[in-house]
Parts: sequence; structure tokens; C-alpha cells
Amino acid sequence: MKKLTFKILGIFAIVACMSLLNGCASSKAPLPMAENVDIDRFMGRWYVVGYTPILVDKAAHNAIEHYGLDESKKIQTTYQFRDGGFDGELKTHTPVGWVHDEANNAEWRMQFIWPFRSDYIILYVDAEYTRTIIAHPNRKYAWIMQREPEISDADYEAMLQKLEVAGYDRSVILQLPQDWSTEADRLEDLKTQGL
Repeated sequence: MKKLTFKILGIFAIVACMSLLNGCASSKAPLPMAENVDIDRFMGRWYVVGYTPILVDKAAHNAIEHYGLDESKKIQTTYQFRDGGFDGELKTHTPVGWVHDEANNAEWRMQFIWPFRSDYIILYVDAEYTRTIIAHPNRKYAWIMQREPEISDADYEAMLQKLEVAGYDRSVILQLPQDWSTEADRLEDLKTQGL
């Protein structure tokens, strides 16, 4: 019962943060978006290597975001991370998303609890679909993700520069710790779940 209560509180904290995100839209020009996102190639596991933490994930380690299209073209999402350290409790959130603008597939909506939803913009994805930036229009929240957990200093800096060009203050982006050397069981579990 205690775990369920904390899970419900966590979900409500996410909803509250996402609601605030939508209520604080920037008066700046619209965010740039990736062009012609191949939604099928975009699906799958992404390691979160940089992010702007919210209340529920401010001490996240080894975070992944997994996207999968269901039969109704909803984006079934799994956001999972260790809380507080590499040996911390495993937290999992499962919002549902959908493509809002099918002209380029780069503008999404994400919903943790009905009726609250948040805008997600694919600001950048490389040609090989190995690295991406997801952003929020208010320019306060962003996620740097890639298909592998390790990122070089040069590549991370290049991603931060893309956010700066888009009007972000780079100081709000934190590098999210990734070290999977002791996560063999978790990796196997993710594989079993199709994540």
C-alpha cells in the first residue's frame, strides 16, 4: 500500500510539473523542429544523457526512455531510472504519447494522467537516428538522448550548443549519470520486456 501511495504521489508530481510547463509557454519564436522524422526509426530505446530534472527524477541515474507504437499509433512510453544512485530504487513511469503534427512527426503530445498533457518537440535527430534532443516549447526543459549510454565530451558539447542556438540557457541542462557495468540483470529484463 505504501509503494502504491508513493507511486500515485509521483505521478501527480509529474502531472503538476507538466501542467506548469504548458502554462508557462515562451513568448519567443517557436522552437525549431527536426524535419521529416521517420517515426518507425525513432522508436526504441534511448539513453538519457542530459536533462532538466523535475521533482520526481532530480537524482536520476541510468535513465532510459523507450518508445513503441501500438496498433492505434499511440506511442507507448517507458521512462525508467535508478533513483539517487546507480544502486538506487528502480522507478518506472509509463506515459502515452501521440504525434500531434503528422506533417513532419516532430511535434508530440505526452500524457501521464488524463486530461493533463504536455508538448514535446523533437528539436533534433541525427541522420542515423542515434542521437536526439527532445524539447519543451517554454525552453526550460529538454532531454538529450542517444542509443548508447556513453557520450563523449565533444558530442555532449555539440548537443548543448544546439540547445543554445534554439534559445536555451545551457545551465538548466544537467548531464545524467550513466554506468551500466552492474546492470546486467536490468538489461536482460529490459530485453525480455521488449524495451
